[in-house]
Amino acid sequence: MNRPYAEVIGDPIAHSKSPLIHEFWLEKLGIEADYRATHVMADDLARFIAERRGDDAWRGCNVTIPHKIAMLDLVDDPGAVRESIGAMNTIVRDAEGRVFGTNTDAAGFYAPLAEVDLAGAPVVVIGAGGAARAVLFALARAGVGAVTILNRSPLKGAALLARFGLKGDALPLSAALPPAQLVVNTSALGMKGQPPLEIDLTPLPEDAIVYDIVYAPLETDLLRQAEARGLETIDGLEMLIGQAAMAFELFFGRPAPRVHDAELRERLTG
Repeated sequence: MNRPYAEVIGDPIAHSKSPLIHEFWLEKLGIEADYRATHVMADDLARFIAERRGDDAWRGCNVTIPHKIAMLDLVDDPGAVRESIGAMNTIVRDAEGRVFGTNTDAAGFYAPLAEVDLAGAPVVVIGAGGAARAVLFALARAGVGAVTILNRSPLKGAALLARFGLKGDALPLSAALPPAQLVVNTSALGMKGQPPLEIDLTPLPEDAIVYDIVYAPLETDLLRQAEARGLETIDGLEMLIGQAAMAFELFFGRPAPRVHDAELRERLTG
C-alpha cells in the first residue's frame, strides 16, 4: 500500500509553510504519512484534480492563491460552500474515493478575534479574492458595522459586500483609509515576491487592530507600521495554523496536537 499523503497547491507555492506545519503534527502523532507542496498553475488545475481522484494514497490538499474560487467547479460541494463563502481552501478525498471541498479559512481567520467584541465595529478589508470571501463571511457572522473594501476593482468589492449582506463602501486601493476598529489585509500585497502594500494607518484610532494574513514575510511592512504606532497586531501564522488544524483532521483522521503550538511557532519563525 502506498504511503498516504496530502499537499498544498498554488501558484506561487515555494513560500508555503503548510508542509512544515503538517509534517510537525504528523511527527508528533507518529502518523506514517507525508505532506508536500505542489506547484499547480491555473491551466493545470483541472488536470491535477482529475489525476488525484484516482490516487488511493491521496488524502487531499490545501488550496492557496489563485485557485480557491476556480476549485468550486471541479469538486463536490456537500456543505454548499459555493452559496455561503464562495471559495474552497481544503479539498478532501474520502475512503470511498469521493472528492469534495470545504473552507477552513473563515474559522481559522476568526479564532484570534473570538474574544474581541466586533459588533457594530467599522472594519476595513483589503483585497477581494478567495481569502477575502472567507474573512467577510466570518465578519458578517460577527455582526460588524460598516465594512470598507479596498481593492484594485471597487466593483468586485461592492459585489462582495452585497453577497454577504454587509453595509459599507468599496474603494480603490489608493483611497485614504477610513477610521476603523479592525483592518485586515487579505491580499497578496506585501508578500515576498509581490508588490508592497502602500497604506497610511494614521486615521486609525489607538485601540485599532491590524491583521495581516500574509505570513511570508511574517513581519510585513503593514504590521511594522502598526506596531510603530502601538496598535495591536495579528500576524498571518494565526490564521494559517488555525485553518491547517481543521484540514489536518480531515486529511489524517486525528485532531492536530495544538498543545505544541508554541514549539510549532518557534520552528516556523526560526
